[in-house]
Amino acid sequence: MKRSIDRILTTHTGSLVRPPELLDFARARQKGEPVDQRRFDATLKDAVGAVVDRQVKTGIDVPNDGEFGKSTSWSLYALKRLSGFELREAKGGNPFARGADRTRFPEFYAELEGRGEGKDWSNVTVFDAVCTGPIAYNGLFELQRDIDNLKAATSAAGADEAFLPVAAPSSAIPDRKNEYYKTDEDLVVALAEALRTEYRSIIDAGFLLQVDDARAAVTYDRMVPPGTFEEYYAWLARHVEILNHALEGLPEDRIRYHVCWGSWPGPHTTDVPLRKIVDLVLKVKAGAYLIESANPRHEHEWRVWQDVKLPAGKVLVPGVVSHGTNVVEHPELVAERLGRFASCVGRENVIAGTDCGFAQEELNRRVHPSVMWAKLEALTEGAKLASRQLWQR
Repeated sequence: MKRSIDRILTTHTGSLVRPPELLDFARARQKGEPVDQRRFDATLKDAVGAVVDRQVKTGIDVPNDGEFGKSTSWSLYALKRLSGFELREAKGGNPFARGADRTRFPEFYAELEGRGEGKDWSNVTVFDAVCTGPIAYNGLFELQRDIDNLKAATSAAGADEAFLPVAAPSSAIPDRKNEYYKTDEDLVVALAEALRTEYRSIIDAGFLLQVDDARAAVTYDRMVPPGTFEEYYAWLARHVEILNHALEGLPEDRIRYHVCWGSWPGPHTTDVPLRKIVDLVLKVKAGAYLIESANPRHEHEWRVWQDVKLPAGKVLVPGVVSHGTNVVEHPELVAERLGRFASCVGRENVIAGTDCGFAQEELNRRVHPSVMWAKLEALTEGAKLASRQLWQR
């Protein structure tokens, strides 16, 4: 894993806004229309090549494939690569529509989701992912396709390092139902062991493995209340152990661990503070920690690193531009944010990153694509400013 030896390096979190040519396929699949697989594969390869090339030209040191190969969201994609699950119409309503933040701001969320504008949601079908059999990894074709596309793209663009994001066991297929394993924990352990195939394959292919784990922090909002912080902390501690079980034997310096507080554009007043869980985050066997830090609800938490020691040899990748607003951060602000973290953990231990993905799935983006690229340009310009200041050039 590259480090910021003589300047602040740049990367991002993973999911990028899909180009129109890929969205055409996504809309067709959503409507249940047939898709020409050969044409899709060729279009996907070209799109990955183009997006890696643009990242490199924008100044991103460690790019990725934009997660273009995932036909659903960053977490639900695992349904396409794992056996043992079936989709059933949800009987209890939308499982995602709950949490302390939603309880406090019900009118806001009704408006955000269109339910406050007289729209008819009676015909909207929501599905549960139900585990009905043993979980095994069967997505090697899709995974190898993504690896091959990224290899070709990085070679053409001249990128000497790149990453592929995957879901952590606690985050893959969220709100899943269990009808097969004796306990829910048994299910998560089986899920972790199946996902290990994906983890190892990415590292063996020569890429950095990025483990995305939004549920690590978001579950607090779902659990407390009525649960207690202690119950949530125990839940997170156990899931860190399970993730480390999945990562056992893999080189830590090839692994990045990403934690955020959920990408949705809500108030987030009930997020768990970083200070209360940072010890567990740092127990994950990874070489770099990507942590949401530009979000105005969490920007102040850079001060946590004044008191918490980053383990030797580790890298901190704070989000210094946000995915949650179309306002483009000024490069001077980006440099200022990077300077704060460098003052706490050392300049060589900081890489500039983004809070979260700019698109959570194919048809769900957080910012306009032109704004996304402007933000990545601000990220790289801010890193250059910070480098001049930190290395006094």
